[in-house]
Amino acid sequence: MPHATIERVDLIVGLEVHVELATRTKMFTRAPSPACAEFEDAPPNTLIDPVVLGLPGALPVMNHDAVEMAMLVGLALNCSIAQFTKWDRKSYYYPDLPKAYQISQYDLPLCFDGEVEVPVGHLPGAADARAVKRVGIIRAHLEEDAGKLLHEAPGGLAIDHSIVDFNRAGAPLLEIVTQPDFTSSDDTVAFARFLRNICRFLGVSEGVMQKGHMRFEPNINTILTLRDGRTVKTPIVEIKNLNSFRALKGAIDFEAQDQPGRYVENGLEMAPGAKTTRGWDDAKSATYVQREKEEAADYRYFPDPDLIPVVVDDAWRERVRSRLPELPHERAHRYEINYTLSHKEAMALTDERDVCLFYEDCVAAAVAIGVEEAIAGKQCANALLQVGQRLANEKSILVSDLGATAAQVAGLVKLRLDDAIGSTAADELFALLLEEDASPETLAEKHNLLQVRDDAALDSWCEEAIADPANAKVVEDIKGGKHAGIGRLMGAVMKRSGGAADAKAVQKKLREKLGL
Repeated sequence: MPHATIERVDLIVGLEVHVELATRTKMFTRAPSPACAEFEDAPPNTLIDPVVLGLPGALPVMNHDAVEMAMLVGLALNCSIAQFTKWDRKSYYYPDLPKAYQISQYDLPLCFDGEVEVPVGHLPGAADARAVKRVGIIRAHLEEDAGKLLHEAPGGLAIDHSIVDFNRAGAPLLEIVTQPDFTSSDDTVAFARFLRNICRFLGVSEGVMQKGHMRFEPNINTILTLRDGRTVKTPIVEIKNLNSFRALKGAIDFEAQDQPGRYVENGLEMAPGAKTTRGWDDAKSATYVQREKEEAADYRYFPDPDLIPVVVDDAWRERVRSRLPELPHERAHRYEINYTLSHKEAMALTDERDVCLFYEDCVAAAVAIGVEEAIAGKQCANALLQVGQRLANEKSILVSDLGATAAQVAGLVKLRLDDAIGSTAADELFALLLEEDASPETLAEKHNLLQVRDDAALDSWCEEAIADPANAKVVEDIKGGKHAGIGRLMGAVMKRSGGAADAKAVQKKLREKLGL
């Protein structure tokens, strides 16, 4: 057992992400795919056919849509798209892999050599809110998914054996492999969120991790600086099949803390054959050994004889590129420039695809009723991120799912810009939009939320507030130069008006009457 005093620990993480593509059919057959919403609730072992089960004589046929979806993701990650790639057989036996091999891509991936800038300004310790981290993409290749082993019977009943559901077997899977560019669990999770958002905007996956749409497999090791000046690298550990951001962060943090102690105990350093595969025990917040990691040679890769290669010419690649939408980080930058949103506001609006698209619908609806676009962008953001987000948090849903329409939000914004309602009334009106199917104008009038601009009424309320003995000291202070007290007088006027007075008009009227 080596005796070593560790002075410093530096974490290194690379990430493999498996994205189940939302095609209607599977990768190499017309059997329905569970990643398609139409079939996600199918009973076990109903999305199968002879190709999925690997029956004799069943031949695979490539899914064209899956290839294009993979190309879309590759282009969004600034990858090169291979002009020529082939399909390979990755041979291994597992009960949920009926053919005893997986069709994948080995030495010629469809997408390779990419790089993206991931926003990390929100992470702990970031000095700049606009900070980005460059993450290299080694490859993104297509393969087919395996089935799923179940260790309890449907309904949660105990069994003394395992059963298998082949519904997921053969579903198109895009494996994205990054460079080992991450140095903390936080920046790894930031990339994972970034990638999920891109996939959702591209429409290639809904990214529902509870349904297996995305699975993360971090490859983790550490560089240890010892007291004697030497540095050693601990063996790489791959954590399999993490299906939440919480688990991804927890597994990395555990390994970062545990690997130095393992080195002190066993002295093992990174070397060929030293890599291990571990699982994540969520209940114990710890990883556990599953097996020694196989190397590429163990899988006995060879070209699949039943599938033709994929040849991507310039025309095909550019047709796919033309389908790229404006990506979330690009939209965030546009919002900052065109709508003068803060970086934090822009990132909040683009963090979820449905919220972002709803926001853009609100802006378009406001422009359609005469609001200048730059102002519409700012005011719709205020409405959604302030009042709307608070209401959404109370219900634990997205602001886009509250039930208000884009036209209603736009109408509320227009009423506020026209000073027809005050800020407090605007908050109340937003909540009313979720309860009653009516226009903001109708609801504002029905619930007496429209501001009163009647000069005679304003005069009366202001004079009453000034003359009220309870406000005598405030009036004296204001006349003596302590103008901050005018806010209390405004409150008294608003109370007399039942909240219906125009706050700006009230302040102006009070200042006139007090000679300010």
